[in-house]
Amino acid sequence: MAAKPTIAIVGPGRLGSALAVELKRAGYKISEIVEGNSVQSRRKAGRLARKVGAHASIGSASSLDSDVVWFCVPDREIVTAAHQLASVTDWKGRIAFHASGALASSKLSALRKRGASVASVHPLMTFVDKSAPSLKGVPFAIEGDAAAVQTARRIVRKLGGSAFLIGREHKAAYHAWGAFTSPLLIALLVTAERVARSAGLTDDRARKNMLPIVRQTIANYEALGAAGAFSGPLVRGDVETVRQHLRVLKDVPGARAVYLALARTTLLYLPTKNRKELQKLLPDGT
Repeated sequence: MAAKPTIAIVGPGRLGSALAVELKRAGYKISEIVEGNSVQSRRKAGRLARKVGAHASIGSASSLDSDVVWFCVPDREIVTAAHQLASVTDWKGRIAFHASGALASSKLSALRKRGASVASVHPLMTFVDKSAPSLKGVPFAIEGDAAAVQTARRIVRKLGGSAFLIGREHKAAYHAWGAFTSPLLIALLVTAERVARSAGLTDDRARKNMLPIVRQTIANYEALGAAGAFSGPLVRGDVETVRQHLRVLKDVPGARAVYLALARTTLLYLPTKNRKELQKLLPDGT
């Protein structure tokens, strides 16, 4: 395998697009963007191919003459895509990755049977429309065959990221951890917006006013850890304030349940005063 192997991306979605751009930035040749059959997929593939100097192709009509093929399709499509492309090229000595955080490399077994070395290579990062995050400093969870893992480590290093191994039996827990770090964090913030609305603020004003404390909380967490960053009525053991919170949150759909779940979690993992009184107010907290 060359020091900088050529790479084909299967799936021109948000993750595949971000990877292709960052790989090109790191000096890799992106040989091909493999798309689906939809008009939308073809348009995305065409735009991405032009951006990274590759050519776009459709599924089984692709050439896949690259050293590495990186599957960036939704989890439910990985096995199907691997089967569809298994007969397109000679996979002996080739490397195939998929980018799923939840699924093991065995989802590419159709390619492994044809001689490929396979791995799951997942960046712990969020990818959304209208945002193009750098992969510098981003951790990648890697699991799979030795040759594929070795190649993945080298690529991640060139991207400026950091690689760590994850056991296939731990992939679901790893992905659940990732869910807490971004999508469920957004769910918490949008719930906070709804609570602010009940206090008379618009969503836009709530978002603007929340950002300073959210940013400082993240900074405190980074510098001091969870216990050091923890503040508010629960750490003080202010039972009456918590009771008032629960009362007003009854009028905000879903917010009281979120508050209760998180408040109970503090009794498990974080320092609190008046723990016994809080446990009575927050049943099932242990």
